[in-house]
Amino acid sequence: MTQPTSRTAEIRTLAKAGNGEAERLLADLLRDLFTIEARNVAINHDQYSLNSLNGFFETDDGAFFFKFHQEEGEEAMSGEYYRADILAKAGLPVDQPLLMSVLPGEQILVYRRRTDPRFSDVLRALDMTDDVAAREKAVAAERALSEAVLQVYLDTLHPVSAAEVAAEPIHRLFYERLIDPPAGLYPGGRLSRFYVGKDFAFPGLTLGWDRLSRCRFVVNGIEYEDSIGALFNAAHERLAPARLADAGGVVAHGDAHNANVWYEEHGGSARLAFFDPAFAGENIPTLLAEVKTTFHNILAHPFWLYDPAEAAERYTASAVLEGDRLHVTMDFEPSPVRRALLEVKAESLWRPLLAALKARDMLPADWRRVVRLGLFLCPTLVMNLRAGATSHNPVSSLIGLSVAVMAGSEPVAGEDAVSRFLNAIDPGRG
Repeated sequence: MTQPTSRTAEIRTLAKAGNGEAERLLADLLRDLFTIEARNVAINHDQYSLNSLNGFFETDDGAFFFKFHQEEGEEAMSGEYYRADILAKAGLPVDQPLLMSVLPGEQILVYRRRTDPRFSDVLRALDMTDDVAAREKAVAAERALSEAVLQVYLDTLHPVSAAEVAAEPIHRLFYERLIDPPAGLYPGGRLSRFYVGKDFAFPGLTLGWDRLSRCRFVVNGIEYEDSIGALFNAAHERLAPARLADAGGVVAHGDAHNANVWYEEHGGSARLAFFDPAFAGENIPTLLAEVKTTFHNILAHPFWLYDPAEAAERYTASAVLEGDRLHVTMDFEPSPVRRALLEVKAESLWRPLLAALKARDMLPADWRRVVRLGLFLCPTLVMNLRAGATSHNPVSSLIGLSVAVMAGSEPVAGEDAVSRFLNAIDPGRG
């Protein structure tokens, strides 16, 4: 059966050419969906639009901001999308769209245009130049949001069936990027297109997938238990939707990276508000609910995921292959604001959430593994990390894959930033 075409996919593809054709088609889409005449359509080209498109337009009623998230095969997707009302009813701060289409392949949100920056832009400025007062204001805003999100998680935590979990769209961000639906062929999807059978160019070393996927990483002297190939295999098994009902479900945004968060300043303080709830749901697997936020807002920074060229200017990385071990040396490290945000995420959200799961006898014995596998899939499948495939270079590619392994695998001995984070949120520790 022939699937309908995705107009948003076509617009997203044409936007790369920058010849005005995408803007024309977007104006046609807005006219067809909402009976509005859009003028001065402008598409933003920013580093955070990895799987989405956003920009501005004007009508006789004023200035507006649009955004849509577009996945491969979206026209064949099932389930409900863009359910901002779920978040608002649960008490989360969320910017409600003025216009919304949830038609597969034509999903788009329209908001009144704001002058507020996105939280991602505020934090990038702090990555570039640390400012203690501005950092403290940003961290306080994150703490308030995390506390509000935690309360919603605790209020809405409930047992779920495998069918309820499987119906949630959040799996488009994790499991379904590993396979070719609907048959479920593995390896498939982005995993196959991005990596399987490809070559990886690192500073001074090029490896094929067959070799790299079996290597154990040794990063700055710390060896990790799992290879990249083993982590993908484990994620395919454990993050299958039917297996994620064991920790219950919650109401969640599901994809609250900071390019989907407004930063509203009010005098000496700031407030955060969500938008673009493309993957919001009422039965989000509890252990996945905060994974995207944790990785993309903290571990992906500074620079290496979203600004590879900047990362190559600021950091060095090298690799030496010794048998089945890839020894990586790099000087990448999180900025002060990212370290502070990780502490907030641990103290104000993850630890009390896991404690509540344990108290209700809903915490799986392998919760740590589930969280790690989710963190691992965030960078590896959100975009192609191979040098030369998209925007990545040998330095950023090596840093990115190393950070992905550090997030996904336990160290053989010793500890690193991720293992210390997981130890800090473990409700079984004092």
